[in-house]
Amino acid sequence: MADKTLSLDAKKTALVLIDLQYAIVGRDVQPHAAKDVVERSRRMAEALRSKGGTVVYVHVNLQDFMQPQADEPTQLPKDIPAMASEIVPEAGKQDGDLVIAKRHWGAFAQTNLEAELRARGVETIVLAGIATNIGVESTFRQGTGLGFAFVVVEDACATFSAEMQDFAFKNIFPRAGLVRSTDEVIAAIV
Repeated sequence: MADKTLSLDAKKTALVLIDLQYAIVGRDVQPHAAKDVVERSRRMAEALRSKGGTVVYVHVNLQDFMQPQADEPTQLPKDIPAMASEIVPEAGKQDGDLVIAKRHWGAFAQTNLEAELRARGVETIVLAGIATNIGVESTFRQGTGLGFAFVVVEDACATFSAEMQDFAFKNIFPRAGLVRSTDEVIAAIV
């Protein structure tokens, strides 16, 4: 079994929070309620920010959502209000935090996230948000390919079924990153 000790140098760490926006946190998710994911994300943001770390809120721009050719394309309702793409206030976004708008699942694709993180000297990404096997996993896969180290926070992620969450946390995340809890992450920030 791998060593579970974790130390996160705040100056080289970014907390990247995926899709904590009105349209997403209003959905029924499992195994953790969206309100709990938002609250745990806010706690981690406060802890990392207080030690000089980078906090990033990523949201999908639903008014400009990219629709690639697909057998089962994402079905978005017509006339989505702009507010649906806004970060919920409970997530704790502060002045000075980065806000990244994406047009599809992953936070690195066609955004300036990589450049912003590199400019700040970030080496490790703590990752959380909704939905685990969509936005979170896509960001994880893209980011590991770019050379970032990852800590994925199980109790600060949720998706549309417990089975989807379980698969990602047993079969995807531990193979290219670390899996920890909110409390473990907060305790590890130095």
